Amino acid sequence: MSTFGDGLDKAVQKAFTRPAPKTAGAQMRYLVKQYKGTGAVAQMLRVSQRTVERYVKGQIKKPRADLAVRLDRAVKARWQPRIRAKARERAASTDGIVIDTRARLGYVAPIGSTDEDRIRHLTVALPPQHTARLFQAQEQGAEDDRLREIAAEALRETYFQDGGRRAGSLEEVRFTDIEHLEFDL
Repeated sequence: MSTFGDGLDKAVQKAFTRPAPKTAGAQMRYLVKQYKGTGAVAQMLRVSQRTVERYVKGQIKKPRADLAVRLDRAVKARWQPRIRAKARERAASTDGIVIDTRARLGYVAPIGSTDEDRIRHLTVALPPQHTARLFQAQEQGAEDDRLREIAAEALRETYFQDGGRRAGSLEEVRFTDIEHLEFDL
């Protein structure tokens, strides 16, 4: 299962115009160039400076599984920053984002209505204003729970209330038991 923050990052990464470096050596060289030295890369990846130098020279080719994951995340987090910024800006201002989820969704509604949680599979295009809130919260370092709340509010307004045309008394929507989550620009 993917988290909300990871899902947003993956959606933005689909906008990349060139593939990020794949091999450990190429990834290390890219990070060393970005950080302007092996010391900063070593500290960020929690390995020794000598280990980073050995990857750069090609003396080590295959990283441990945990290091490979950290390395891949670090490269993708810094790869094509202008393309990433343009994709986020376009989604937040004009295009919006599509959320595809299979999760248990519950809601708070007045007495007499059915507010029981149930599994739903939803594919909903969220308008730009909700997309902007998600990206803004992510950039400010919001935890996954906060991103989940923002997405649930967006689904309440967009899907359940259909922009104010129905379910006007619906107060809150909750995500629980997420089986699948994917965002797409």
